[in-house]
Amino acid sequence: MKTSQDALAVPAPSDRLKTPTRSLRNIVAGTIGHFVEWYDWYIYGLLAAVFSSQIFPSDSPFASLIAALLTYAVGFVVRPLSGIIISPLADRFGRRLILTLSVSGMALGSLIVGLTPSFATIGYAAPVLFLVARIIQGISAGSEGQSAIAFMVEHAPANRRGLFGSFTNMASGLATLAATGSAAIVTASFSPADLAAWGWRIPFVVGGILGVVGLILRARAEETPEFEASALVDQKSAPARLMDLLRKHPKALLQAAALSAPAVAYYTWATFLPTYAKLTTGRDLASTLAGSVIGLALLVIIVPSVGALSDRLGRRKIFPIIGAIGMIVLFYPMLLLLNQPGFGVYVLVSASGWVVLGIWQSVYPTIQAELFPAAVRVSGIGFAHQIVIAVFGGTAPLIAAAFVGAGHPMYVAIYMTVIVALCLAVYFTLPETGDRGDRATVAPADPEVLEGEHLLVSTSSATDEAVRSR
Repeated sequence: MKTSQDALAVPAPSDRLKTPTRSLRNIVAGTIGHFVEWYDWYIYGLLAAVFSSQIFPSDSPFASLIAALLTYAVGFVVRPLSGIIISPLADRFGRRLILTLSVSGMALGSLIVGLTPSFATIGYAAPVLFLVARIIQGISAGSEGQSAIAFMVEHAPANRRGLFGSFTNMASGLATLAATGSAAIVTASFSPADLAAWGWRIPFVVGGILGVVGLILRARAEETPEFEASALVDQKSAPARLMDLLRKHPKALLQAAALSAPAVAYYTWATFLPTYAKLTTGRDLASTLAGSVIGLALLVIIVPSVGALSDRLGRRKIFPIIGAIGMIVLFYPMLLLLNQPGFGVYVLVSASGWVVLGIWQSVYPTIQAELFPAAVRVSGIGFAHQIVIAVFGGTAPLIAAAFVGAGHPMYVAIYMTVIVALCLAVYFTLPETGDRGDRATVAPADPEVLEGEHLLVSTSSATDEAVRSR
């Protein structure tokens, strides 16, 4: 029977850092919560062409789509502000708290979108409510990604950090797959009139319900051992942590930003490729969504597989070199091939893009986590990642639509390729953060975590001695 004194005992560093996965529930909470976050995020972009005329009426369908995509981009504009302001709070007060709040906000935003009446019913209140929903989701998403990465990697065994870090992007891949599948189902199941009137709302309501599940799981999860150890030593305020980050880790911030920048291609492939094919080749939206589902299935398989491989072969040689070069080589010819008719052609284009994007997605979260010590880990990833996502990810569908509207659809491929090529130059400066040993901390050197573990062990020893003396 466990006594109250036993409950106060603290595991030794080897127990807490070499095998830090306290329960499967923590990993499931991080993964499922991340799934909910990105399902709600992607479904908007996928169905924008359907609901745009209902919420953003205009003289032309294209103008309505642009208005819907501009509102979509607002969420990305908010994300860096959230990343800068909220991420240091995760380093100060814990990853679990921020993750619980983020999934709550995303679910609320999804329900607002799904339940908002049309412009014909409530007038300008409809687009205003959509704008509010996107702001809420932007704040939530801006604090989600980096907190989830730190949560997963810090809970991972030392020789499985690449695999566990890949779970975040596997979850986002599953979310993209589920969102695309949901969009494909509703577009195929309803007549155009019913789809435009109310059918498009179903995936958003489902996303809100899933958010409640994610909230429950995250509320029951445990904090990571590295945060607990670091918090004992470093009790700086959130603003002070942000200043430490900018002063001490500028190179790591640049590297983390370059690791995130290929998101311009991810968001184009995830949310705009079906619409791109519809606008440029006249393909049916339902068939392009179905084709994207097939391609996304490959992504979900590739991400954890390559993540696990990085634990054996190292991080840098897997993602930055192979992934980036694959994107540079394939994007232009794949979009050019899309001009050829046939469902199989679309599947080939979609799948090819997801293969190289999967190599990128598999390893970059773990590399980012390993670039920063625990005291500024969420701040570092969030500062770099969310600014880059706002600049390149959020505007990707809008810029792609503008290129198509101007009669230059292949500029989409050129735009993505140039950004990835610039990132490739930075990848050669990355340190090799992966190894096959049992390194005690996520970052190669994190003295604050080790000192905190020492304090925890000292406290545990003192407690045990007090218990024995009684």
